[in-house]
Amino acid sequence: MAAELTLGAEEELHLIDLQSGKLSARAPQILSRLPGASYSAELQRTTVETNTAVQTTLDGLRTDILQLRAGLVAAAAPEGVGIACVGTAPRSEFADFELTSSGRFARMQEQYRLLVDEQLICGTQVHVGVSDRDLAVEIAQRVARDLPVLLALSASSPYWNGQDTGYSSIRSIIWQRWPSAGATGEMGSGAEYDELLSDLIATGVIADAKMAYFEVRPSAHAPTLELRVCDACPIVDDAVLIAGLFRAAVRAAEMDIAAGRPAVLAAAPVHRAAMWQAARTGLSGDLLDDTAHPRPLPAAQVVRRLIGRLRPQLEELGDHAEVVDLAETLLARGNSADRQRAAFAETGSLDAVVRLVVEETHGPAGGPPPAVAALRGYRTRAGDEAVGPGARPRPAYERIARHYEGLAPERLALRMREGRAWVRARGMTVGNAAGSKHDFDVDLVPRVITAHEWTRIVAGVTQRARALESFLQDVYGEQRIVYDGAVTHATLERSPGWIESARMLPRGGVRAPIMAFDLVRNEFGDWRVLEDNLRNPVGVGYAIAIRELMDEVAPDVPRPEGLYSPADGYAMLRRSVLGHGSSGALLSSGPSSAEWFEHRAIAEGAGLALLGLDDVIVENGRVFARAQRVPVDALYLRLDVELPDAVDSAGRAIGREIMEVAASGGVALANAPGNGVGDDKAMYCDVPAVIAYYLGERPLLEQVPTYRTVDDIELLAVLERVGELVTKPVGGDGGAGVLVGPSVPAAAVAERRSAIAAAPADWVAQEVVPLSSHPTLVEVDARIGDLGAVLEPRRVDLRVFVFATEDSGFDVAPFALTRVAPAGSMVVSASQGGGAKDTWILRG
Repeated sequence: MAAELTLGAEEELHLIDLQSGKLSARAPQILSRLPGASYSAELQRTTVETNTAVQTTLDGLRTDILQLRAGLVAAAAPEGVGIACVGTAPRSEFADFELTSSGRFARMQEQYRLLVDEQLICGTQVHVGVSDRDLAVEIAQRVARDLPVLLALSASSPYWNGQDTGYSSIRSIIWQRWPSAGATGEMGSGAEYDELLSDLIATGVIADAKMAYFEVRPSAHAPTLELRVCDACPIVDDAVLIAGLFRAAVRAAEMDIAAGRPAVLAAAPVHRAAMWQAARTGLSGDLLDDTAHPRPLPAAQVVRRLIGRLRPQLEELGDHAEVVDLAETLLARGNSADRQRAAFAETGSLDAVVRLVVEETHGPAGGPPPAVAALRGYRTRAGDEAVGPGARPRPAYERIARHYEGLAPERLALRMREGRAWVRARGMTVGNAAGSKHDFDVDLVPRVITAHEWTRIVAGVTQRARALESFLQDVYGEQRIVYDGAVTHATLERSPGWIESARMLPRGGVRAPIMAFDLVRNEFGDWRVLEDNLRNPVGVGYAIAIRELMDEVAPDVPRPEGLYSPADGYAMLRRSVLGHGSSGALLSSGPSSAEWFEHRAIAEGAGLALLGLDDVIVENGRVFARAQRVPVDALYLRLDVELPDAVDSAGRAIGREIMEVAASGGVALANAPGNGVGDDKAMYCDVPAVIAYYLGERPLLEQVPTYRTVDDIELLAVLERVGELVTKPVGGDGGAGVLVGPSVPAAAVAERRSAIAAAPADWVAQEVVPLSSHPTLVEVDARIGDLGAVLEPRRVDLRVFVFATEDSGFDVAPFALTRVAPAGSMVVSASQGGGAKDTWILRG
């Protein structure tokens, strides 16, 4: 018997108290006002299930879903309750579970305990008419390769128990805990399937056939094949798209069976991996393709390949044009998980996420109309901070984006030239990997850090600064952390930043009064620490100068309310350098230094004398500025060599002389020699342990998974995966020696593998973090003989500065340096071709 290819859907919907945003256990009261044929109770009293009538078209299914939702909304309104058709309610908590009163549900709770109590989840089940159970069972196995795509399209459950789980569909992960979840394995007939159910029931592990929670199953109560993997979809058209694709997949499988074509089946563990990957990344990363030996591909490509493969069946059913339109719309705006995370990133509040999913569930089939128009011509990507799904500017960027969109390409190019002229006129240069200097590349599209993001960043970097300063004080003092076994002697001895003579400096004071932390924001909006900078953190002078550039060259770019000013930055730095002293100087390697511009800017802005190694003398236990014979209480070290190794032009070991003065308390050193032991790439691995040891706390900001190749086990793992990882020299800085495995040729990977194998202690490896992107002005040919400019996404990171004093503690500067990678690169360092842009931090 042929498949009938009718359609139906069951939707599970959370009941949301509209005042608190939390789950409401009012299902019994609401269901009393609704017809039992279309609405029913679920396991938990916070959920209602709707059941459509049998439909033959996608439009009929859409209309039925809309009518059922409207009926539920009307019945729930007197209770002050709304509905949210998502896999998990954003503000749900374990304590919200309330069991629906029935003997069956009570038995399930008694048998499965926590498994039932955590079932605050909702799905959408799609039914396609297949009245022959033998055919249905065979089709169920053949459509398995398409299930990960359907799950990714539906993913709507990133939040659970009040936190971001890191999954796009945590509902499907929770669901897999049922003993009868997942795939059935190969079966030849309906009789085999029924025998499997009988065996499961006979074990006593499941109570009845309705508990066969397989990914796809012949329905227990209707002549249909039932899709069960999908999260509930707040936008009706997303559910309609999934129904259209599933029906076409059923039809394609039926035709293959009739033609005797063999099934393309992945091994069960590989299929589980594909489902897990879909639950993890949804549409924001890779999905595994639909071959017998799946490989990762960008999610949008996998979705379009599925539609292309199913095109004959979609056209036969009259659904092709509609499915293509619905799919492209969904890919442009993102699935519900993407939209929920975007709402949270903009506000830092789960209440905003709740409002979004309720609005989408109550709204029209295509979802609420966009609040803003799309940004013309901008190439969007997952993880773009300024432009969200559908190329629509995020709220914090709407005025900025419209401003630049309103400028002609020729005007944008002129503005870029004005910015470069400003940089050149002020000698704003930076060193590159070849040892020469070039003008600093400053982009004119500012980056916005919202108040709630900044609050979290401030707390995280302050914690990290406190712990690392304690570590420096300890390892150059009593070394309690070593004696207690939290850090080994070998770790210190191997560190290229360890300087034994730094132990002679007096106890107390602050060893790293100026710190910087490099943060990255991944595609989910999570901030992570990429690197710590305790030696010579670069960027204060550049960050302050970039704001001056913006104020002069681009004063018309709309400024948001509550924008922090960097005006106090130099005063903060001066207080940190001087400590208890009254006179200070910046000790520089001179005009040859890669950051000579910054040395001059800081000295002028902070009121510090700018001295080279030839400009200081040591007499009677003090350091003097040679020309004025003025004693210096504090030296801010910005040398290209460590102080103990510094010599002046006459070969005098002036660095050792200064160290002896510092050891006797005659001059304070900021930042002290030897600080590199706290920020080399190997020590980075131990910072969470350092935080726990000195502060008794967990890290407030996560860091990137990092492998020490000096460890034999980790070395083997890294050597196998050099092409998948970022590898760095332990003592490197400024991006020198960084190799992003997936972005380089095989020969470069092989060369790096050999280097690591030859000297494992010199390297570390990190997982690749897909850095967030930001719109950046890029010059293009506008017409013959002229230039224009357009906005294109570029990868970015964020350097945040912390100033420390013995009396005042740790203060985070109200400015930061956003570094921008070149096109196609993830390395943001200026020495490797990167640039920067202004960072607009908003007050709370």
